[in-house]
Amino acid sequence: MKMIQIPDTDLTMSGVGFGTVNAGLKWDGDDAARMLEGYLAGGGNVIDTAHVYSDWVPGEIARSERVVGEWIHGRGHREDFILMTKGGHPRFESMTTSRLSKEEMTSDLDSSLEKLQVDYVDIYFYHRDDENRTVEELIETMEDFRRAGKIRYYACSNWSTARMKEADAYCEKMGYRGFVANQAMYNIGVKYMGTYPDATMVICDDEMLDYHRNSKNLLVPYMGIAGGFFHALQKKGKEAMKDNCFCTEGNLKIAEGLEALCREKGWCLTQALLGFIAVQDFPMVPLAAASSAAQLKDLTDTLSTEFSAADYTFLKAL
Repeated sequence: MKMIQIPDTDLTMSGVGFGTVNAGLKWDGDDAARMLEGYLAGGGNVIDTAHVYSDWVPGEIARSERVVGEWIHGRGHREDFILMTKGGHPRFESMTTSRLSKEEMTSDLDSSLEKLQVDYVDIYFYHRDDENRTVEELIETMEDFRRAGKIRYYACSNWSTARMKEADAYCEKMGYRGFVANQAMYNIGVKYMGTYPDATMVICDDEMLDYHRNSKNLLVPYMGIAGGFFHALQKKGKEAMKDNCFCTEGNLKIAEGLEALCREKGWCLTQALLGFIAVQDFPMVPLAAASSAAQLKDLTDTLSTEFSAADYTFLKAL
């Protein structure tokens, strides 16, 4: 996979970023070091976390950031990777209550820096949007963080295309670089997916794809392997997956095409899924998580694979 340069920044990113949603839950301590070091050794350089990751499990706040921070503190060489985290996520018990005031964002960021044991993060994301707040207010909050040296660049996650365009226009007016990245749900299965259960998560549609084709704002798809749906379908079968929102006629046909592609190329399913993103007509850096050494190998194998759009012509028949 090719390295991706974000325009008007000094950030060059590997073709897949490492999501740490499993940190502190499925791996910790020495296992965390093996996972994170293994990803870097395999050619990756983007580590993504969030202040709320693992908070859905009682007992500890910001567990993921704490685990990543312990690893960073132990290894040093902070310059070896691009560190991204996110703030402003609603409390899980009140998902419709916004937390994007400057005070709340400052609290989240300061806590993230403490947990991660760093002085700054490379890219800081709004984890959600609040359309009752102006883009001017939200951008100026991020600019204050940048001027204070707490973040190098800022970005958004789960924002609509219209709001990103508003933010771009304001940043151009003010002479700011603005958002350098956008995290939204995108994978080979979203086109045929049913209704996703979390309405606060934004799915990348044709309008958003068109925006990113002509923007300096990098698309960073989350759920790049469709939340593990195609892997689970392969192991458990259609009947076991029938209630999954990805289990639709279109995606079952995609699963057949992916299986044939893997046989032809000798790929694992992770390679075939992330390869779809790699061959799109503008650069993207999808995020993928791993919870075992085998899954990590699938991910690093993907980083060393060259993909071609010709591999995915089976999609035209759908």
